[in-house]
This record gives sequence, C-alpha cells and structure tokens, in this order.
Amino acid sequence: MRFKIGYRTIKTAIGVLVATAISQALQLDSFGSAAVITILCISVTRKNSLRVSWHRFAACLLGMILSMGIFELLGYTPIVLGLFMVLFIPFVVALRLSLGIVTSSVIVLHIYTHANATVDLFMNELLLVVIGIGTALLMNLYMPSSERQLRVFKKQIEQNFSLILYEFSTYIRKGDSEWIGAEISDTVRLLDESKNLAIRERNNQILKEEDQYFHYFQMREKQFEILERLMPFITTIHGSVSQSENLADFLEELSKAVSPTNHVPYFLGQLEKMRETFKEMELPTTREEFEVRSALAYIMHELQQYLLIKDSLWNEKKDTNVKKRAF
Repeated sequence: MRFKIGYRTIKTAIGVLVATAISQALQLDSFGSAAVITILCISVTRKNSLRVSWHRFAACLLGMILSMGIFELLGYTPIVLGLFMVLFIPFVVALRLSLGIVTSSVIVLHIYTHANATVDLFMNELLLVVIGIGTALLMNLYMPSSERQLRVFKKQIEQNFSLILYEFSTYIRKGDSEWIGAEISDTVRLLDESKNLAIRERNNQILKEEDQYFHYFQMREKQFEILERLMPFITTIHGSVSQSENLADFLEELSKAVSPTNHVPYFLGQLEKMRETFKEMELPTTREEFEVRSALAYIMHELQQYLLIKDSLWNEKKDTNVKKRAF
C-alpha cells in the first residue's frame, strides 16, 4: 500500500492545530468544534473556499439565532430538536446555503446540549465559527500552481496530434501502417485531465481570470473531434487518385507545425490551392473515383474547420489583449 501525504492533508493538520490553539487559548467551550469547522472548510480551490466559507458562516448564524429562539420557546427536548431540523434544513437549502448544513448542525447541537440560550453562549459559538472558518480561509490562501503540469499536458497533446496527422499522411501514401492508434485513447485521457486541471487552476485565481489554458485545451478538444471524424475517410483514399499525394504532403507538413504559434493563414492558403487544382480536374469517370473525390472534398472541408478553430482562438486572444491595453 502506497502511503502519501498531500499538501491538503498538511494544510488541514496545520489548520486544526491553529484553530484549536486559538479557541483553547480563549477558553471557549467545545473548543474542538473550531477544528471541525476548519476541516470542513478546507477546499481544493480559492474560489470554492470563499463560497463554502460564506455558506457555512451564514447557515451557522441563522442556525444560532433560530435554534435559540425555538428552543427557548418550545423547550430543549428531542422532539423539538427533530422538528427544528426538519424545518431548518429545507430553509437553508431554499436560501442556497446547503453547504453550511453540517457546520450549522454542529452549532445547533451545542446550543441544545447547553439547554440555556445566553449572550455568552451566542458569543462562544460565534467565535468558534469565526475561528474555524477564518483559519480555513488562511490555510486556503496557499494553493500549489498547476502551471508546470499544464505545460506538460500541452506538450503531450501536441505530440499526439503531430503523430496522428503524420500517420494519416503515411496511410494515404502507403495504404498500410503499423500504427495501432494508441495516441487516440491517450489524447482522450489527456484532454479530460488537462481540462479539469485548467478549471481548477482558473478557480484558484481570485483577482484575475486566467483561463488561457482552459480555452487552449477546449480548442484542442474540438480539433480532436475532427481528427476522429477524418479517420474512416482517410482509409478510403490511399493512392486512388493523383491528388491523394498532395493531401498526404499537406498532412505531413501540418503534422510538423502543431504548436501554439499561428500557422493558420499559410495552411488555409494551401488548402485553397488544392481546391483550385481539384476544380480544374476532369470529372470522375468511375464510381470509385467519384467516391474518392467526394472523400477528398470532405477531408479538405474538415481540415479547414480544424484550422479555423485555432484561428478563432488566436483572434480571441488578440481581441482580449487589445481590450486590456485599452483599459
């Protein structure tokens, strides 16, 4: 069994230590509850941490006020406690504070156990909540950057794209290939993991929206869908017409240019030249030639969409940079 201590575990341990030490130093009743609240509020992203903390604080405050009023009015009995929870939980959910149900329940049980609503008890519970949530927020300020792993994912995906395009060109030329397509399934995995990581990295940015990686992987995901659609058509045109060699050359050149830099205008121009060449060809004389020519036309159309997807991202980045400079 592999034993591993992650950064979140370390943050939680430190948070428990700090929250317990502060609440104990202040001689608060049930001081261990501050540590429990801290554990509940430790999160994987900064934005989620702020949202969770607000939910828990608001729910706890409501729980304290309402429970003290109802218990004092109806009594400190199990029936009243059960009735309160039946009404309180849907109320909290309706206010969209459902993430605070567990924490507020802990505080409500404290009040029920003391069986005496006083200002001192209210302040005790409020301090436990503030210390627990405040400590968690402090711990959540540290979030390790995923920049390095995102760059690794980016490089691996580009390498896979390059190999896939090269294998397409090889198949068109030779009609056979020893390629087993492992990069296809590997790219699916990489795109899924990289997008999730990019979302998490974006949610760790509080003062700025840094989502260039997310948009990049989203762009590659759309391009990959096109590559998957091309596969059955690629297998129908190997060596069948003279234009297949031109397409193979185009795919091989494209495979060498898979990178973040903008080569789109050049390759769109090459596609347009191939289209003009096809228009000048004589009409197909056999069914097989007609089907191959149709497949070639479809492949060129999909390759144009493949390039335009990247071009749209490039233009979007330029527009964003212009707006930033303007303001």
